[in-house]
Amino acid sequence: MCFISNPVIGGLLKDPEDDGPEACLRVAGRAAAAAHPKAGTIADMKNLSPKETWALLQQEPDALFVDVRMEIESLYVGRPPGVHTIAWYEYPDLTPDPARFVAAVEREAGADKNRPVILICRSGKRTLDAGRALEAAGFSHVVNVLHGFEGDLDDAFHRSTLNGWRFDGLPWEQM
Repeated sequence: MCFISNPVIGGLLKDPEDDGPEACLRVAGRAAAAAHPKAGTIADMKNLSPKETWALLQQEPDALFVDVRMEIESLYVGRPPGVHTIAWYEYPDLTPDPARFVAAVEREAGADKNRPVILICRSGKRTLDAGRALEAAGFSHVVNVLHGFEGDLDDAFHRSTLNGWRFDGLPWEQM
């Protein structure tokens, strides 16, 4: 049986035919294709590490930095300074509303769909769906912060111990 973890697409890939060593080659090929999509596809979203994102924010001060977590999450857990909170979903429904999200980002971006939009969440997963919604709406420069603010879970189910914005020692604030 062959499983390959792919953090870019946020999960494990498995070959349905699962017939030995060839299965791993097929899975590895699909993982590589997912990590490096063809230009011009909806998967043009850039996936940057927190440190790469911080460098981009220094180079492009007009970029719109959006935290897609609920405001209460970012206030109590922490957030990068200067980030705009536009939640991908809200309590109590916890159901994404892509049209509402896109409209809010359009307002914040001044309707400039060529303005860089950088997305961060807790662990870099919600931002993938939010980024796809923005690209589908015509935004041309969308960036996903890999591992998000708190990063992946470690073996003890704790965050901020392996990776993420806070783990990398980048600026952040908390209420």
